[in-house]
Amino acid sequence: MSEFWSDIVNFLGSEKLWVVTRAIIVVLMGLVTAKLASSGIKRIADKRIAVHRAMLLKRGSYYFILILFLITALHQLGFNLSVLLGAAGILSVAIGFASQTSASNLISGLFLVAERPFTIGDTIRVGTTTGEVLSIDPLSVKLRTFDNLFVRIPNESLIKSEVTTLSRFPIRRADVLVGVAYKEDLKKVRKILEEVADKNPLSLEEPKPRYMFQGFGDSSLDIQFSVWGKRENFLDLKNSIYEEIKTAFDEQGIEIPFPHRTLYMGSVTEPFPIRNTDDKPSDQT
Repeated sequence: MSEFWSDIVNFLGSEKLWVVTRAIIVVLMGLVTAKLASSGIKRIADKRIAVHRAMLLKRGSYYFILILFLITALHQLGFNLSVLLGAAGILSVAIGFASQTSASNLISGLFLVAERPFTIGDTIRVGTTTGEVLSIDPLSVKLRTFDNLFVRIPNESLIKSEVTTLSRFPIRRADVLVGVAYKEDLKKVRKILEEVADKNPLSLEEPKPRYMFQGFGDSSLDIQFSVWGKRENFLDLKNSIYEEIKTAFDEQGIEIPFPHRTLYMGSVTEPFPIRNTDDKPSDQT
């Protein structure tokens, strides 16, 4: 037992302890310096570049400074940096072969940063997923959907897919699809739709609403009525315009038909028997 404590006392009084202590101090200083420097760089960059670029710059500067201090700490411990760099080179080659997907995502992330199809806070649609962009990272983009789900999309998938940025422009167009009965006067229908748009406070006067007759449907005359609104009012505008059109059509006696089907069996076909369930059973034609 005495030899054990003697070894501890000798170690505490040796040069090795101070070398280890200096290395630990260097690492701690690196953590603090990297944190302060990256935060300062981000505050300056936020005023000049986009948010996602400033975030990437902050992370890059943080790891760069921290790696410099770690190399200094290893030098304090007496490591041969040339051997360490050689081993790191071999390791990087092995990792490169094993992580081709990550490398592809990283390169795709650089293209996203350079092209800037969207930024943090935008609402985008990728395939069937629609959500708000939370972060643009080197390997993936994180989204929060409207039902509050967290979705991670690899950068490579974004580069290869069609991405729709729903919040890129300040105004959006709401397309309302309406069907009216064949007996209705289309000029009257158009006038009613334009009056509904004029009275709606969320509908913009410029660009003007657009009326388009789509054609003769199976059971109705098909119309597309398009109105413009501010981006933040899009959902409210679309909901309200549908409700107001239905109310206006009811007041003016405009019929919105349900699907009609006509069964024809040819000129030589005998009439089908029809039975009225309210009466006594009997065959009627």
